[in-house]
Amino acid sequence: MTITCIIVEDEPLAMERTQNYVLKLPFLQLLNMFDNAADALIYLKTVKVDLIFLDINMAELSGIQLLENNHISSQVIITTAYQQYAIKGFDLKVADYLLKPFTFERFIQGVERVQQLLAKNQLQPERKFFFVKTAYRLEKIMLDEVQYIEGMRDYRRIVTTGKKIMTLQTFRDLEQELPPAVICRVHKSYMVSLDKISAVEKDCIRVGAVEIPLSETYRKAFYERINAK
Repeated sequence: MTITCIIVEDEPLAMERTQNYVLKLPFLQLLNMFDNAADALIYLKTVKVDLIFLDINMAELSGIQLLENNHISSQVIITTAYQQYAIKGFDLKVADYLLKPFTFERFIQGVERVQQLLAKNQLQPERKFFFVKTAYRLEKIMLDEVQYIEGMRDYRRIVTTGKKIMTLQTFRDLEQELPPAVICRVHKSYMVSLDKISAVEKDCIRVGAVEIPLSETYRKAFYERINAK
């Protein structure tokens, strides 16, 4: 299996080390390298990447901010000299957390985890339902009943044809769980079921009588998905 990847790292020596490790593994295809997260984010909006090697402490936009505030569907291996971010990294569902200076053997372990995750995703049959954590239980939700998902401070409200469910699961959690060809992110505070859309205007998506904003960040990916349907 070929794994496409990019490196996001603002330390030249660390970038060179990671690049050398990548080039030693023939199944890794290095697409690009960036010394800041902002340029990497622009690139990821138009290019699908399997894996990101991501530094945390960078100017303007940190690796953690990149993962928290943006639609990143790639697997992520964090590379950093700071151990204190490990718990936060795994809360954001990163594949691995490499402390600098990491060895080639440790690098291989992280890449092998990504291989396993990607292979698992490819083998999973198409599901018609998913589960979310509520205050007291795991709630089963049928995919074809979801209308939209709305961010409400710490909660996400999942609106279906028959009920509304509140969950503390993040949008990143939900994006990793839900197929983007069925339910996709359209705004920092909204995901929408494509089959439930009744109309699309310039900056607005209509789901029945509800108007949902369409932000510039997600516009291109959204139109690619509705045009592919």
